[in-house]
Amino acid sequence: MTTEIRSTTVLPARREDIELHTADGLTLVGELALPADRDPVATLVTLHPLPTHGGFMDSHVYRKAAWRLPALADLAVLRFNTRGTSSPRGTSEGTFDGGEAERFDVAAAIELAEFRDLPRPWLVGWSFGTELVLKHGTDPAIEGAILLSPPLHRATDDDLRRWAEFGRPLKVLVPELDDYLRPAEARERFALVPQAEVVGVDGAKHLWVGESAVRRALDEIVGTVLPGHGPLPTTWDGEATTADEPETR
Repeated sequence: MTTEIRSTTVLPARREDIELHTADGLTLVGELALPADRDPVATLVTLHPLPTHGGFMDSHVYRKAAWRLPALADLAVLRFNTRGTSSPRGTSEGTFDGGEAERFDVAAAIELAEFRDLPRPWLVGWSFGTELVLKHGTDPAIEGAILLSPPLHRATDDDLRRWAEFGRPLKVLVPELDDYLRPAEARERFALVPQAEVVGVDGAKHLWVGESAVRRALDEIVGTVLPGHGPLPTTWDGEATTADEPETR
């Protein structure tokens, strides 16, 4: 049976609840989604938007990545709540620290990917998550990073220079109508990182609302991690389910 992939479509995958353990003694909750019947070819370690403004592991682009990409692109998708953040999966221990102590959360996620032998890990940050990538993501275990809607509020020029020295690929997706940083200014700021590729996304907004925006984001993510992959299909031949939960950020 052919199914049109809609905002609530859930494609087959092996999904498991996970716990991450930080170096400062906290337990964080999350989920790992893997291809249903084969090994993943690469891994997305996702870092969600600002928890004090509604961001969590189920922020919609990441939820849809976990629902679709194991089946459509053979990717592993690791999602988790940073310290003090709650979702239907549960609440991670600790309290929000504005992006500082969250360095332990980033490290714990990368360590779990290493422990599970997940291949070719890439960091994917969205909004506040991009700050965590830029401040704490220069770990030799990762292949590179993808940023969605970077505000560049907490991340400094020193953080950008450190990424430049790190040398790993950095893909930067900047919505044309972003509330915080738009493409022209983003190109100026990220000029400090020679390997950064800044892509302005016409018509998109900071929250990537709408199926066309989500598809563009997921196509860019997959095309970066798997060069030559091409656009993701919009239909699925086989088993699929529909999620009951409402749309959330």
